[in-house]
Amino acid sequence: MAEAADFQGTSPSPARRWLLRTGALIAGAPLLAGLLQLSAAPDALAAPKAAPADATGTNTVAVSLDSLSPSAPTDGDTVTVSGTVTNRGKQTITDAHVGLRVGSAPLTTRSSIDSAAKRDGFDQFVDGTEVGGKYVEKFSKLASGVAQPFTISVPVKELDLGADGVYQLGVSLSGQTSAARYDQILGIQRTFLPWHPDEADTRTKTTYLWPLISTSHLTAETGPGERQTPTFRNDDLTKEISAGGRLEQMLSLGKDLDVTWVIDPDLLASVVAMTESYSVRSGSTTVPGRSQAVANAWLADLETAVQGKEVVALPFADPDLASLAQNGKAVTGSLSRLKDATDVAADTVENILHVEPNTEFAWPVNGAVDPSIIKVATSAGADKVIARSDSLQENRGLPYTPTAARPIGGGTTAVVADAQLSTAFQGDMRKAESSTLAVQRFLAQSLMTNLQTDRQRSIVIAPQRMPSASQAQRMAQALTTLQGGTWSQFQDLSAAAEAKPDPNASTRIPSASAYPKSLRKQALPKSAFEEIHGTQSDLDRFKVILNRQSRVVTPFGRTMDREMSTSWRGDAADARAYRDGVQSYLDTLTSQVRLIEKSETKLSGRSATIPVTVQNNLVQGVDNLTLRLTSQLPKRLKIGDDDFDEQSIDISGGHSESVKFTTNAEANGKVDVVAQLYTKDGQKYGSPVVFTVSVTEITPTVMLVIAGGVLLLVLAGFRMYTQRKRAAARQAAEGASQDESADRNSPGEEANTEAASVVHTDGVVHTDEGDSSAEPVADAPEHPSDPAKDTASENTDRSGTGERVDR
Repeated sequence: MAEAADFQGTSPSPARRWLLRTGALIAGAPLLAGLLQLSAAPDALAAPKAAPADATGTNTVAVSLDSLSPSAPTDGDTVTVSGTVTNRGKQTITDAHVGLRVGSAPLTTRSSIDSAAKRDGFDQFVDGTEVGGKYVEKFSKLASGVAQPFTISVPVKELDLGADGVYQLGVSLSGQTSAARYDQILGIQRTFLPWHPDEADTRTKTTYLWPLISTSHLTAETGPGERQTPTFRNDDLTKEISAGGRLEQMLSLGKDLDVTWVIDPDLLASVVAMTESYSVRSGSTTVPGRSQAVANAWLADLETAVQGKEVVALPFADPDLASLAQNGKAVTGSLSRLKDATDVAADTVENILHVEPNTEFAWPVNGAVDPSIIKVATSAGADKVIARSDSLQENRGLPYTPTAARPIGGGTTAVVADAQLSTAFQGDMRKAESSTLAVQRFLAQSLMTNLQTDRQRSIVIAPQRMPSASQAQRMAQALTTLQGGTWSQFQDLSAAAEAKPDPNASTRIPSASAYPKSLRKQALPKSAFEEIHGTQSDLDRFKVILNRQSRVVTPFGRTMDREMSTSWRGDAADARAYRDGVQSYLDTLTSQVRLIEKSETKLSGRSATIPVTVQNNLVQGVDNLTLRLTSQLPKRLKIGDDDFDEQSIDISGGHSESVKFTTNAEANGKVDVVAQLYTKDGQKYGSPVVFTVSVTEITPTVMLVIAGGVLLLVLAGFRMYTQRKRAAARQAAEGASQDESADRNSPGEEANTEAASVVHTDGVVHTDEGDSSAEPVADAPEHPSDPAKDTASENTDRSGTGERVDR
């Protein structure tokens, strides 16, 4: 009757059409039951020849629905459905055709949409009758394993849609097999058709988050020189922002949509780093990056796209709030790092995109929350937390989806995203069938949400953080339809957070035990935060000696933010390797300021200077360092006037400095001496250098030997003098000639001559009477010069074995 009315050019009211359809179903029920009984008998008789168990009945043919347009038709539209049918059975199918079926009545709840999507088999009462007529595509036969394409176009009026709502649309294949020569449903695929041709009296305010987030790409390593060329882990970011890449698709699709942009400032900083000279790690080496043009173009397009739109800036590098709350908050410095990442976010986005971002929102992974996550999320200044309805669930039996904003105490608002809509495109969207079904189901849920009540509400949709290119395309397709539809209107995230809360909506934060185990397993462990803290401590000790701290503090600080990123979830091994790489590079830098190893040193004499060389292979100069030299046996060897002495160090980049310490020997033997660098706050810097000083001559003994030798010389001289004087007197008495001889040899000169003649190179003293007293003559002690700083050219050679110190 309804079909006749349509052919006559009349159109019954929706209510009348529903009554007619219901009456027809009731009247036809007995007849349909009889037909089903008749069809059962041939099936039983043909059982031995039936298709395999995995391809029988409605499972015999796979029906793939690859496209449906328009996704949300209105009056006067023609619905076109395309796809393929594949015979999965072993028997050839004959007299087959593909047709469309509209459910007998619109679905009434959001849960009924989920149930319909999971239903298998064929039910005449639920799946409805076939449109039939000329709106089918016929196949004379379908051979086993062969896929055949189909396209069916049907005017909307032929679908006999009634009241506004969500209808189940089935695409079925009917045919015969050699085992059952009668028409039967051999395959069916279902989707949903949202039907709301007229403007809704009350539109749902919808907020869709459009995330621009990526993994961590930059390392802490930078090149020498003023430009500090950054180094990337790999070239993946180039792929993402190039034509067809994930981030290029997010940008090109998002610029035409009514969305709220959610941006990780680290992504912007990384792309900016690509606009100039940069390097890419390739194995153990680096190669020059060559994607400057691509990076500049992507940034320029993004700056244009976000003008006039709301931009929400996440903390730098998108730190994992749940991991911090569960495993990191007890580790010193972790929460302060979150605060720093939040503070730098706004400046980064504003400087690059020239828009003022909103930094009031925190977004835990998957919107899963518990009290500790809420506390950590708001500790850095955010007062709004993006949660999700499968975490903060309704417990009051509401028959509708409440407004997203929920006050949860302490001046904090939970913005609860709708879980079903938020997860609509998380599957593999590369297949046409999967993407088509996902889009239709998303639109169906959206329309059903609007039809739940006449009260206007605000809903928020927070998709996955890093959608693939195909997922982004399906998201954009659904949003484009939604924007052109009749039941939804766009609203930015800030407005959604400020909407009047529903007094009946749940505001109870779930306990920590309710946090999903699957997410807890992916969280960063406590050891990760301890490693980050260790790296920070090493950086703090290193930076105090630098003349230009920002060259090191800035890249390392941002890199440690990246070590806390949400993007490491599910990739623990790569996260650990990244942390190890950061620590290793910091160790490499700190080792560039070091003490040069010394070999055993010989010391003779009362005092001497010991040089210790400090080398600086950094580009910049270092200061605020003290070099301390300590004697392990001060009773044998003193450094200065005590067991140790220390001097300040100030070395230019690429130079070495030799620092001299005065030592005083007290006893024979070997002494271990320790050289150690210290920072100005008394912390040890680098590894100590331990070397041995061998004291071979002791001061008191040397002085006794010298004194004895001098005394012998004086006595010998005095004896020779008296003997010469007596001889001269005798010669004077004998005659004038002897007097003249005595005059030519005065006593003083004679003593000197004699003295000189008795001291030989063998170190033995001889007298003129032939006495040979074997008294050794020691070398006179040499006084050391005053120690002075010695700035030498860089030399890393080890000291020679048994070197003698400067004296």
